Amino acid sequence: MYRDLMCGKISSTNEGKKVKLAGWVSRRRDHGQLIFIDLRDKSGIMQIVFNPETSQETHEKAKNLRSEWVISVTGTVNRRIEGAENKEISTGDYEMSVDSMDVLSKSKTPPFEISDNKEVSEEVRLKYRFLDLRRESMQNKLNLRHKVTRFIWDDLSSKGFTHIETPILIKSTPEGARDYVVPSRVNNGSFYALPQSPQQMKQMLMVSGCDRYFQIARCFRDEDLRADRQPEHTQLDLEMSFVHQNDVIDVVESLYIDLIKNIDKEIKVDSSFEKLTYSEAMDRFGTDKPDMRFGMELSNFTNIAQSIESNVISNSLKSGGILKGFVAKNLSKYGRRDFDRLTEKVKEQGAGGLIYISIPEDFDGEITLDKTSGPLNKFYSEKNFQDIRNLTTAEKGDVIFMIIGDEKIVNNSLSFLRNYIAKENGLIDDNIMKFLWVTDFPLFEKDDENKWQPAHHVFSSPKHEDIKFLDTDPGKVNADLFDLVCNGVELGSGSIRIHDRHLQEKVFDVIGYSSSEVSNLFGHLLDSFEFGVPPHGGMGLGLDRLVAMLAKEDSIREVIAFPKTQTASDLLFGSPDIITDEQLNELSIEIIEEEEKSKK
Repeated sequence: MYRDLMCGKISSTNEGKKVKLAGWVSRRRDHGQLIFIDLRDKSGIMQIVFNPETSQETHEKAKNLRSEWVISVTGTVNRRIEGAENKEISTGDYEMSVDSMDVLSKSKTPPFEISDNKEVSEEVRLKYRFLDLRRESMQNKLNLRHKVTRFIWDDLSSKGFTHIETPILIKSTPEGARDYVVPSRVNNGSFYALPQSPQQMKQMLMVSGCDRYFQIARCFRDEDLRADRQPEHTQLDLEMSFVHQNDVIDVVESLYIDLIKNIDKEIKVDSSFEKLTYSEAMDRFGTDKPDMRFGMELSNFTNIAQSIESNVISNSLKSGGILKGFVAKNLSKYGRRDFDRLTEKVKEQGAGGLIYISIPEDFDGEITLDKTSGPLNKFYSEKNFQDIRNLTTAEKGDVIFMIIGDEKIVNNSLSFLRNYIAKENGLIDDNIMKFLWVTDFPLFEKDDENKWQPAHHVFSSPKHEDIKFLDTDPGKVNADLFDLVCNGVELGSGSIRIHDRHLQEKVFDVIGYSSSEVSNLFGHLLDSFEFGVPPHGGMGLGLDRLVAMLAKEDSIREVIAFPKTQTASDLLFGSPDIITDEQLNELSIEIIEEEEKSKK
């Protein structure tokens, strides 16, 4: 054995006893004849002392030790002298006096210091991820991920769920993003796809009578990356038979409440989650994933705007625009420079500009228009102003922000501005996890070519009362869909599924699939519907996003052991990469250069 104890596990029970430790040299300090080493492993740090009076030979060997060398040491655990304790580490009251040491592995000088106190570029961290993961903060995040996953396994198993693994090599079917495809050597010219989700497979498990399924599933999507996206990600996938929407919601709420309380008792979470319909969320917050930890709800001023004598406003209204906004409390301290800065921010979101009314706090008497300031104030009547103020309940010291224009742009810009102001002014408590269910999404939406597409995916069931609109007005059809949102982040999406072949074929027809396309792409699922299908529903919940939130990280790359960059590259392994001509020939694949491709 190279060790009989972990470095961070040394305690009073080991005092005066001989132990054997192994780990990495984190730091070396020479104090006179004594050499001190901070020995690090996954569990923590232990101070090691080399004293020539204890072992001259070992002391000489210690002179050559360098950072990140791997060593094994044997010695006696002693209490540190008074005043030399280190309260920053769990073993800070103790040190080991070394009798013997073996150097197990030497290290080159690392490209950066293995410390949480040193700033290192993400590019360097990802290139040397095996070194980056040695840092205590990264080890803690990997441990957190393990604890979350283990809790999910235990909780769902106790509720009658069965973990079932589904295939990674499947058929390419449209599911919202581009597929990653894998050529088949055995079947030349044919390709597998990596699953964007186990959606169809888990539905067929319900047809199979599995009743309650879950999986910590790997999913693959070839799409543009953001802070919360990776080409491959992990989700908690679950499906249940004989359920309505609330049955699925109850299982997920119970799981998340118990999980968070178990993982981090400092986090405050409500015992029940608020619910909003999609329409309500868009009206009140301008987004289907609002952060509910603070106020600043939106108000619609479009009716009031009809009587505002401003060309900017009247021209926008004639083009079908709307006027919406919100009040930000105690922000009259903002000056012209601040408002100009915020204007540029919303312009980046597509807005034409930012309208505001600033109400100072240092005046006597009633709040009237003449006491306020703003770029369009001269166009408001006193009634216009008071009507706007009454809708927002604005008081002295507040600022009313408004944007006019296309509804989609207005909502998006105000949602952004609401979050931006909240963060800038410290209105967000990071120790609160505020969950929200958003329900009743439209089943369809128009694409850039004005064709109907599924808003989420094609397997979501229409609301029963809206099925009649499938033939006449698909835009009126709402789905039995429900998204879980927390602190402004979508954590997962679920729905009650279609379990009737005729209804599923009707949905395919709305989005323009021919009968031959349906048969080729989805025939396996539809055929299974001919043999008795239980009503069923489920969710896919992002594990990476949940762990990042618990770790208080903005990017999921921080909680994935070996993540890709925002260009879907792996700097450590150097992927994606070219393959040999021999491999290409085996797959009957030819690489065509861009110039040659354009000629063809």
